[in-house]
Amino acid sequence: MFGDFYRNRRVLVTGHTGFKGSWLALWLAELGARVDGFSLGTVGRPSFYETLGKGAFASETRGDIRDLATLKKLTRRIKPDVIFHLAAQPLVRKSYTDPLDTLSTNAIGTATLLDAVRQTECPASVVVVTTDKCYENRHWNYGYRESDALGGHDVYSASKAAAEIVAHSWRRSFFEPNPKLGGVATARGGNVIGGGDYAVDRLLPDCIRALIAGKTLEIRNPGATRPWQHVLDCLSGYLTLGARLAVAPKDAELAAAFNFGPDARSNRSVRELVEQAGQVWPLKWKQPRRRTEPHEASLLHLSTDKAAAVLNWSPAWDFAASVSGTMAWYARRHREKKGRMREFSHEQLAAFTESARRQNIAWAAST
Repeated sequence: MFGDFYRNRRVLVTGHTGFKGSWLALWLAELGARVDGFSLGTVGRPSFYETLGKGAFASETRGDIRDLATLKKLTRRIKPDVIFHLAAQPLVRKSYTDPLDTLSTNAIGTATLLDAVRQTECPASVVVVTTDKCYENRHWNYGYRESDALGGHDVYSASKAAAEIVAHSWRRSFFEPNPKLGGVATARGGNVIGGGDYAVDRLLPDCIRALIAGKTLEIRNPGATRPWQHVLDCLSGYLTLGARLAVAPKDAELAAAFNFGPDARSNRSVRELVEQAGQVWPLKWKQPRRRTEPHEASLLHLSTDKAAAVLNWSPAWDFAASVSGTMAWYARRHREKKGRMREFSHEQLAAFTESARRQNIAWAAST
């Protein structure tokens, strides 16, 4: 997979205790990489990270992504070949209650990491992970392209648009002119779902909490559509970009922004997602009475034409497979209480990889 690129490589994952970061670490370890993690010290339970157990990382460093001195020491010590930057404040609704911390973490944190790499002249390639919400949402019916305007109604979206601008600026100002530095690219994912996400104010985690408590789920906006995507599909895009960026010249085609989202048929409403989830683990839901809520976009699609053309990337799981795989993970842990979730996660990864191989997706090809 990935041309066997990651075997014996040193890979730094910031935000490694988060939902996507810990899934990424699991996959990288299976690919033979040495994975080092950096994140804040507090990890809630339950989480996907705590299912990994001991030995998942070569080293783990606790710290703030805005701490330049610590990041410089870290890059000098581990000398990573590739950096995946996922450390962030990831919640839209939290950005309304703590806007300055959201902006600082997501924008200044990205600048701090990139400047630590610059100052230490670490030759690592850097993939900065942002979001589909970095676009100025005009409620179009077609997918947003990488060349469309950045923006953001809420502070979270604005902070991720700012992170995109920061990455572009550091790339053009410092990384491209310096032959000692690697390439910098940004990755914009869709609405990611998957087993092990327990964040507040996210739909499927809210479903699971309601199921465990035996309560009826409240859904604010059942008609809103999102590009629902399994976490492994999103990560396959990050890994593809990281591998290609590391071995290619620092040209604009790869050192640039890329969307990684589902196919158009997976742009489904919140209602459809909940109903699909209920086929695996039946649940009850209702729409609460109208009340004042923070702004949420009602329509959002991504175009992945660029990733398909440049990286030969495409998603492996459709909407039904993504939702059923997600709910199967939660059901095993919380309804069936079978445990051994790390092993089960490896099984899901194997099934996902086999699906990609059957579809002749490039990253899954045998070497």
